[in-house]
Amino acid sequence: MSEPLVFLPGMMCDARLFAPQLAELSREMVVSVAPITQGETIEEIASGLLDALPAKFALAGLSMGGIVAMEILRRAPDRITRIALMDTNALAETPQSSTAYEPFITKARSGQLPQALRDFMKPDFLAAGPGRIAVLNAFFEMAGDFGPDLFVQQIRALQRRRDQQPTLRKCKCPAMVLCGEEDGLTPVKRHRFMADLIPYAELNIITGAGHLPTLEQPRAVTAALRAWMAQPVVLRA
Repeated sequence: MSEPLVFLPGMMCDARLFAPQLAELSREMVVSVAPITQGETIEEIASGLLDALPAKFALAGLSMGGIVAMEILRRAPDRITRIALMDTNALAETPQSSTAYEPFITKARSGQLPQALRDFMKPDFLAAGPGRIAVLNAFFEMAGDFGPDLFVQQIRALQRRRDQQPTLRKCKCPAMVLCGEEDGLTPVKRHRFMADLIPYAELNIITGAGHLPTLEQPRAVTAALRAWMAQPVVLRA
């Protein structure tokens, strides 16, 4: 049996984000979802998770989960057997992009969380098609269950995150960078850039998917994850 696989969900998401993958992969391996809700900064979230996770594990993070995954890789590269970074971003926020979050915080704190979430997760971040509304509604349901306090807390953590380009350059484990072809939030070109930073990384572009490919094209994502988990663990010098 392969090493345990730990998923890290995106902002305001939980295990429902990976429901199709959990259903399939749990027949073959130990699979779990770790929350990214405990901590005021990305560093605090990563540190708390390292205290609870196995000694060695495969790590797959989507969006904010990918950002936390990179921080875990930076802190404990010897514990990560392989890493998958999905629809995420290795760069720190710029002053301009950090400021752009403030209207979301204002609305959330004034009792307008549903509107803040709709402003935050725009329809064109996902692939066009008949399934878009269902995936959006799945996100809004997860996010609504968490409430406004976590929304603000996670935004603040994102605003203060570090640049992880040096971490990716030092990565020595099997790595996959995956992105929905129609991701309107973290586009394909950003993932090509990330894959180029990681020695021997595999780049997977999922057609018919946007920022939440685990729900938009679950079979394709599960197949990519299964192939990545089957790769020999050969650490690069």
